[in-house]
Amino acid sequence: MYRQSNSGNKIVYSVLRCVVLLLCVLLICQASPEPPNVDQREEDIEALPEETVHQHHADLSKDTGKTQGEEQKNSAESVVHAEDKSDKPVSPEPPPVAESELTPQQKQAQELFSKGEALINSTFVQDYSQAYLYFQQAADLNHTRALEYVSFGYLFGDYLPQNITKAKEIFEDLSLRGHPRGQLGLGFLYGAGFIFNSSQARSLVYLTFSALGGEPLAQMALGYRYWSGVGVEMKCETALTHYKKVAAKVADAVSISGGPTVQRIRLQEEAESQSGNSPLLDDDLLQYYHFLADKGDVQAQVVLGQLYYQGGRGVPVNHEQAHHYFLIAAESGNANALAYLGKMHSEGSPVVKQSNHTAMSYFKFAADKGNPIGQSGLGLMFLHGHGVEKDPTKAFRYFTLAADQGWVDGQLQLGILYFSGIGVRRDYKMAVKYFNLASQGGHVLAFYNLAQMHATGTGVLRNCHTAVELYKNVAERGRWSEMLMDAHRLYKDGHEDSAVIKYMFLADLGFEVAQSNVAYILDRVTSVFVSGETHQFPQYETYQRALLHYTRAASQGSTIARVKMGDYHYYGFGTEIDYESAATHYRVASEQQHNAQAMFNLGYMHERGLGLKQDVHLAKRFYDMAAETSMDAQIPVTMALVKLGLFYGSEVFSKEFDGYSKMVKGLDPRLFLGPDWDLYLITFLSLVLGLIILLRTVR
Repeated sequence: MYRQSNSGNKIVYSVLRCVVLLLCVLLICQASPEPPNVDQREEDIEALPEETVHQHHADLSKDTGKTQGEEQKNSAESVVHAEDKSDKPVSPEPPPVAESELTPQQKQAQELFSKGEALINSTFVQDYSQAYLYFQQAADLNHTRALEYVSFGYLFGDYLPQNITKAKEIFEDLSLRGHPRGQLGLGFLYGAGFIFNSSQARSLVYLTFSALGGEPLAQMALGYRYWSGVGVEMKCETALTHYKKVAAKVADAVSISGGPTVQRIRLQEEAESQSGNSPLLDDDLLQYYHFLADKGDVQAQVVLGQLYYQGGRGVPVNHEQAHHYFLIAAESGNANALAYLGKMHSEGSPVVKQSNHTAMSYFKFAADKGNPIGQSGLGLMFLHGHGVEKDPTKAFRYFTLAADQGWVDGQLQLGILYFSGIGVRRDYKMAVKYFNLASQGGHVLAFYNLAQMHATGTGVLRNCHTAVELYKNVAERGRWSEMLMDAHRLYKDGHEDSAVIKYMFLADLGFEVAQSNVAYILDRVTSVFVSGETHQFPQYETYQRALLHYTRAASQGSTIARVKMGDYHYYGFGTEIDYESAATHYRVASEQQHNAQAMFNLGYMHERGLGLKQDVHLAKRFYDMAAETSMDAQIPVTMALVKLGLFYGSEVFSKEFDGYSKMVKGLDPRLFLGPDWDLYLITFLSLVLGLIILLRTVR
């Protein structure tokens, strides 16, 4: 009887499970009219077979019309990028409606949207202000893609007045239509606690549906959550799956020039910098370079050409200016200018027409002068047969010459040849070597290729953690990384409220710099301007938010964030006072990251016996280490050691001479000035020192 009853229960349970699963499927179908056809079972990543590599390069030889930038990207992909078509999420967009079926209003909306998208997708000349005017007009006509742009414009205040409430309404509308961008926006709002009460569970649900719809930013957010365990259990393989998809899209978009350079500016480091070495180029310095270049300084001409060619340091890409200065420098025979002119002609732009013959000539002139950029360019021409007969052996020789001089493109291409066995015997160890060298130079495709090799265990032991870190590095170099510069510009212009929201969005995607900057801003303000109103947070809640972002940044290796975590536990900001936890964070920053501030703090805690054993000798040791680590710490350390010597010298004296102990205790400054007497003494001595300097200056 017992067995029969148990068997009957199993049948009932099985039927109930089927019913529950069926209800879940029906609910999902109702939420999304056309759910993305995504295979949730990820296939194991396998190394690219040899015949696939050779077939890919055979196909390249048939298509001689592609630009050199496209060929370089395809070569990198042929090495380690074997993307399974079934892994690519199907867009939730409905099939395009035939032009004849569109209503006049829909046609007008589509025309406006196309005009706006053309303005922002241009590689060289972009006009976001005009583009958002078109998007807003198309959104008023209920154009879905335009609504996506407008919603994030309202969220960040990009070319539209910031209005998070209106952004939320559009996100909800888009989400009901099943669009990933709307789900992404709601996921951020729920996670950050803007408009809605913070709910990590709801945020995770919206981000998951958005990622299934193919939204790369949602995939990044999920990858970071599963990698660091934010709101979910840490799962390296799941993080690998999400980051791999985003990294593949970023690698596909890489051109021969590599795209504009994005500066990652930490606000606290910028504020504490006394030398004025800003990562952004000062306008006066830029004008000075222009002055020198116009006077015939070849070096200044090349520097300006490179700045305008690649962008960076706050200088926008301007190929017309770049071509102008490269031409002037090339007339003087400068090899770098000749090589860059070759790169411009190999790619083509609105300024210069794509021409393999012209590019070959410039590369040849530069290579004859021993220039590594020209040698690498010639290698690409021979590798792909552009303007010359294909010759992998010659390509290998030119790449070797360029790599021996430390040129990153030469190192990348050598890694590709060694991996593929083209022009040289296949050697995975040599491929890893050159990919590592190219990654040290910051080449995106080098990081991507290394990630693929670590993910598949090709030439190296398979390491999920290393592969995720490399994929994450590539994913954070996508076009969306330009938002870091936008947020910094907003902050410098005094729009801290808009800046902190944009930084918070990037922080959710896993950008360590954004996490540090959010915490830094929240550490200094207690209110955020949202939807036309200033939302005053309780100071304790603001500190809690700051501590959360400092914690996430510290887990990614930020030294400043680690020290700030110690400060928050020491002073009880956003948490209870915990000297032992503070000492733990200071010790990590001291031992692993050699931070002078952390060493000084450990010395002080040993001196006072706060969270650590009171030990004068250990205190002196940490003070000395701080002075040796940083020149800036020498003056505070000297004053701390003087105080340490006087205070503990008096204690030793009182122990040796018992008769004078009462007199010595009566002179204890803590009786007159309290436990913080040393701060008053330091302030007094600083004022005296300043007065002396002032008097000497007057004389």
